[in-house]
Amino acid sequence: TDEKLPSSAVASRDPHQYDGQDVVRSWNPLTSGPLAPGEKLEVDPTAYKMLHGLTPEWPSLSFDFIRDELGENRTRFPHSAIVAVGSQADRTDRNRLTIMKLSDLARTGVVKSAEEEDDDILGEKYNDSDDDDDESDDESEEEDEEVADLDPVVEHYSLRHQGGINRIRAMPQHPEVVATWSDAGAVNLYDVRGILDTFARSAGDGGGGAAATKFRRDPFFVYQGHSTEGYAMDWSRVKTGQMATGDCDGNIHIWQPASGPSFGNAGGWNNSSFSVSATYGPSGGNIDNPSVEDIQWSPTESTVFATAECGGYVKVFDIRCKDRPMISNKIHSNGADVNVLAWNGLVSNLLATGGDDGVFTVWDLRNFQPASADVAPSPLARFTAHRNPITSLEWHPTDESMIAVSDEAGTYIYDLSIEEDEPSENAGGVSGTTGGDEEGG
Repeated sequence: TDEKLPSSAVASRDPHQYDGQDVVRSWNPLTSGPLAPGEKLEVDPTAYKMLHGLTPEWPSLSFDFIRDELGENRTRFPHSAIVAVGSQADRTDRNRLTIMKLSDLARTGVVKSAEEEDDDILGEKYNDSDDDDDESDDESEEEDEEVADLDPVVEHYSLRHQGGINRIRAMPQHPEVVATWSDAGAVNLYDVRGILDTFARSAGDGGGGAAATKFRRDPFFVYQGHSTEGYAMDWSRVKTGQMATGDCDGNIHIWQPASGPSFGNAGGWNNSSFSVSATYGPSGGNIDNPSVEDIQWSPTESTVFATAECGGYVKVFDIRCKDRPMISNKIHSNGADVNVLAWNGLVSNLLATGGDDGVFTVWDLRNFQPASADVAPSPLARFTAHRNPITSLEWHPTDESMIAVSDEAGTYIYDLSIEEDEPSENAGGVSGTTGGDEEGG
């Protein structure tokens, strides 16, 4: 319901006023109807601790964060991030892979004291603050006010790219290697070490007197072995340099790191750093529409990955078994495409999928293989409130029960640890979800 979901946007309706003032009401993409003529969405800044925005030259279909060396779970403002962004330009030769560093990202929401933060989480009766705490809170508030006065800084470098960029993925173990899936049918590998070195130097790290790394503006490896373009791409987090790419014809190619000095040596990356093999083709009952939409490697096993495919299929492969998947299930009886999937990095038996029909589902892989091929597996939880296709899923890196879900209308945070609600009809006429609670943005 609207009361359960904190609003990140408000809709103001100019034609309707009350006592001479514009009517402002909350809008929820899951329960509210479409905007009427004259209505517009306005951001409610109190819904965010930090909210910054920028507008690229061209639309972007994909981006990825590049890991830095500042540590995990950072909470202190100001924040910084390094991002790889791909373009979808009006002409093939105008496309660019842009590497940007965003720094001095200050808090933009209401600054609360540590005591107020504790009250929000625990309630006042559990907050045993003393005078010393109050004094430190005052100092912290002064620091927050100073940080809030900072202006964001954007540093960026653009690299030539042949064709629009369907997907971007940076290698976790070597973040200077950025892979792109081009709509021209090629997979490109870029070495952005020179750009990252420049970012580090601009932040005050002089590199210990070493010479700056030279920029490489073109990909060091262009692979054209796929029969057509694709969107599915993922690096293994278990085995360094191992990647899988899937195309719209249903083919999956496995990338392996080369042995010897050509893989990530001091001289840089080259076209001998990886070997690629065409490992899998269309299989099972998904022959007519076999497009591979997404790929995710197992967070714990170096040989296992899962795919989301058109026609409602999810498959699990083990690269030790050639030519066929270990498990192939049609999870959508209506044949709706499975657009995305996400493997839980903390609980490796949990797999989330999102479909073209707006259904978001969580599966327990221990029960994913049904007794009969004619029987679909039973999900751990299924959410049917979305009215638009699911376009992205991402598990929380440190909380096994939290997952972010995006569709064409918004982004939502689900907490799967919440006890199951009784099925009900909400105000918008959308069936109640089961297995968790959600917040919309």
